[in-house]
Amino acid sequence: MREILVVDDERGFGEMLRTLLTKEQYAVTYQPDPERALENLATGRFAVVLCDVKMPRLSGQAFLQRSKERGDTTPIIMMSAYGTIDTVLECMKLGAYDYIGKPFKPDELVLVLRKLEEREGLRQENQRLKRELQKTHKLDNMVGRSAPMRKLFEIIQKVADYKSTVLITGESGTGKELVARALHYNSGRAKGPFIAVNCGAIPEQLLESELFGYVKGAFTDARSDKRGLFAEANGGTLFLDEIGELPLPLQVKLLRVIQEEEVRRVGDTKSFKIDVRIVAATIRNLSEEVDGRRFRQDLFYRLNVLPVHIPPLRERPEDIPLLVEHFLKQSSLRLGKKVNQVDPEAMRLLTGYPWPGNVRELENTVERACVFADKDTVTRDVLPDGFVAMTDRVRLTLDSGELSIKKTTRIIENELITRALHATGGNRTVAARLLEISHRALLYKIKEYEIDIPPR
Repeated sequence: MREILVVDDERGFGEMLRTLLTKEQYAVTYQPDPERALENLATGRFAVVLCDVKMPRLSGQAFLQRSKERGDTTPIIMMSAYGTIDTVLECMKLGAYDYIGKPFKPDELVLVLRKLEEREGLRQENQRLKRELQKTHKLDNMVGRSAPMRKLFEIIQKVADYKSTVLITGESGTGKELVARALHYNSGRAKGPFIAVNCGAIPEQLLESELFGYVKGAFTDARSDKRGLFAEANGGTLFLDEIGELPLPLQVKLLRVIQEEEVRRVGDTKSFKIDVRIVAATIRNLSEEVDGRRFRQDLFYRLNVLPVHIPPLRERPEDIPLLVEHFLKQSSLRLGKKVNQVDPEAMRLLTGYPWPGNVRELENTVERACVFADKDTVTRDVLPDGFVAMTDRVRLTLDSGELSIKKTTRIIENELITRALHATGGNRTVAARLLEISHRALLYKIKEYEIDIPPR
């Protein structure tokens, strides 16, 4: 932001501004004729316009209005020695970035320009990050060539543009948020916000106010109004991860929001309309949760309009070499190392492992291997000892003729949970975090596998 257009019919003042701003390392074009200035502005080369309000041929307000009607996005700062509150308000309503009264000190103008420069820098960086994010989550950047993944890509393309709610199911680590982002960034809502919330990570007593917001005085600590996540996601997508953890009272309120498309903040008497697409995800079998009366049937039907299931990694082993290559490139770039290949023995172990933690576990394993690799190749030696031992154990199970996915997965889950509990001294909350599953899911599996919890 270095080129400025100054529009002022007072030549003396305009030349003074040119001198002042040139000393501050700005390139300045001075134009006393506002009609000509509009032609200059149309070139698109200016970062900001300084425009006087009182001009004989075309007022500053008229200049401002015509520039906005034409679609110009260049920020305009208005100047005047005769400004009133009404004049300031009118200029701001017409789209002026700021208003500065004459006479002003040089430092005052420079400060306004520096603030504008900072804001524009942040805006451009935000746009750049959004473009990168959209590029990252385009379907051609999702890794997988197996039949289950090709089917998943096809489903995403078909349902992305519809506002209907989506329920993504799949085991922990399969990439449910990645699919949710792909749905968002491949839809017409891509320019809107994508807000993600883990329903199992927020305490029940705080979850309602986080989702719906609250008004000042709604409870003891409500010292000001708060926008909820639904309001933040307006015009975009709200991703409700671990929806199966949502308490029953909040399930009722969420159902009402989906049906009526409006939200009422905690402590408020009025509701407001929202335009939000809801994408939910869960590792639970919600049909079983409904049968057990832990999840509302009517909410389940509302969420399950467009079901999307992500297959576990063990059901698509042909994708593992492709994913390994992808994560190896990412890790090498991030770590500043040139590790670009995997030897056949290490790849055999990687493809033969059933990956109970799915893609997330594979990504972490590849990154660790990249860290410990001495040369440009990942070998068996740099894979975790426990991983190699478990792979061999699973291989023995498979070699015995066992074909049951459930039995083989049970061996692995039992082993991982036991290790996590011993590593944390029996702290189930920390163990659940290490295993990357919810605390509730861990308790369920401990009971199912009859695992002894070590004394703390």
